Amino acid sequence: MSLALREALRAFQRTPMLSLLSVTTIAFSLFAFGLYGLVALNLRNALQQVEDRVEVRGFVAAGTAPEAVSAAVGDVAIFPEVGDVRLVTETQALERARRELREFADVFEPGILPASIEVRMKPGFRDPQTVRTVARRLEAYDFIDDVRFGEEWVENLYRLRTIASAAGIALGLTFAFVAMIIIGSTIRMAVLARSREIAIMRLVGATDGFIRLPFLIEGFLKGLLGGVLALVLTWIAFEVSGRWVMQVTYFEPLVAVAGVAGGALLGLLGSAVSVGRHLRKV
Repeated sequence: MSLALREALRAFQRTPMLSLLSVTTIAFSLFAFGLYGLVALNLRNALQQVEDRVEVRGFVAAGTAPEAVSAAVGDVAIFPEVGDVRLVTETQALERARRELREFADVFEPGILPASIEVRMKPGFRDPQTVRTVARRLEAYDFIDDVRFGEEWVENLYRLRTIASAAGIALGLTFAFVAMIIIGSTIRMAVLARSREIAIMRLVGATDGFIRLPFLIEGFLKGLLGGVLALVLTWIAFEVSGRWVMQVTYFEPLVAVAGVAGGALLGLLGSAVSVGRHLRKV
């Protein structure tokens, strides 16, 4: 193992420009992925904040007995999809309207707004179908005059989240594939450049595993260095964005470490594929 590590490091010394070009190319490939990841992270956080506002609101008919409304609140609270449910009285509704719409405060008079049952959904249960199902359950109570949950808004929000998730997976796989191709190409050039040395090693009895190991370590190191450089570039982009554009959220430390490890893994996989394919031609 130590011999293979020395051989891998010697490869960096033999072709410093090629190694630097390889690491830089890998870094920029991973940097592009990191930038997209940063955008996806902040988009997800923004969508999460919007999703937290998804609620079903059932308006209570005037003159309904408080006991009936309280019993309904207790029933709705045990729905598995429901995270929180509360009763908003006429007085509370009036105070909130005057507070949130101060320019129309004089318009709101006592008794103008009905009481309501407000239902917030649990995370993972905010898709249009589930929200619609809860709305229908709430609507089934005789004393509920009307139920509203912004159906079109919920559907658009869910559609946007689905598109963002699908695009994230597709682009993530694409960037990973491109990085593996780049790493594999650099390893291929290294294999071809050392074809005579490899042939001599085979003549003296070296196994393919022994020959392959230095190249695997070289790919791993290039991917690791590329991942570290990509992380630094992503941090610089984050700082520039926070100072000149808008405040954004950066990756958590564990995610950042996973990104660097992912670069190393891509380097290892790219090397394994390239070496396995081209050693047979040497």
